[in-house]
Amino acid sequence: MNRILIAEDEERIASFLEKGLRGSGFVTTVVSDGLAAYENARTGEFDLLILDIGLPVSDGFTVLRRLRESRIGIAVIILTARDSVVDTVAGLEGGADDYIAKPFAFEELLARVRLRLRSDRLPEVTVLKAGELTLDLRTRRAHAAHRSVDLSTREFALAEVFFRHPDQVLTREQLLSHVWGFDFDPGSNVVDVYVRYLRRKLGHDRIETVRGTGYRLRAQ
Repeated sequence: MNRILIAEDEERIASFLEKGLRGSGFVTTVVSDGLAAYENARTGEFDLLILDIGLPVSDGFTVLRRLRESRIGIAVIILTARDSVVDTVAGLEGGADDYIAKPFAFEELLARVRLRLRSDRLPEVTVLKAGELTLDLRTRRAHAAHRSVDLSTREFALAEVFFRHPDQVLTREQLLSHVWGFDFDPGSNVVDVYVRYLRRKLGHDRIETVRGTGYRLRAQ
């Protein structure tokens, strides 16, 4: 089981990352300053570091530089401000493996984490199945009733959450958090709107409404 170190000083974001990654099967540890990030990352106990740039004590750039100067090869995904091109370039040139801009949707970050942790020992899962429905992660298309279905970016992200949790009831809050990010509006009806879009494409009876709770993708 992969172990992920989360270096993030904003409690709300750190909690969002920790809950999401643990729910996806990872073991996580959270630290809130750069010194703790460096000391933990150099132990060799972690497979990946999610590194915020604006950490106290020692900023993310310094942590990254010290790790690479010490030839510590842990995979690093940096978190940076939305339009900070300078931060992005500096992070990648400094030895980061990837970056993600704030605010972000959890499914995007999860995809980047899985990419960096991909093991040659395990076959890459590229097609998810729920009964006769399939979702191709490479082409970003679904197949239903012997036909190919094109999906928009948000439709695909929502479909992927359902396909990874077939027959499981997912609350609107869970879906909002996974697809629209940590800064979602809990009063929004955007989930209901996109569920209707998916029903039109995958079949109206495949995504059930669980009254008072959320939705469930029927595997059969």
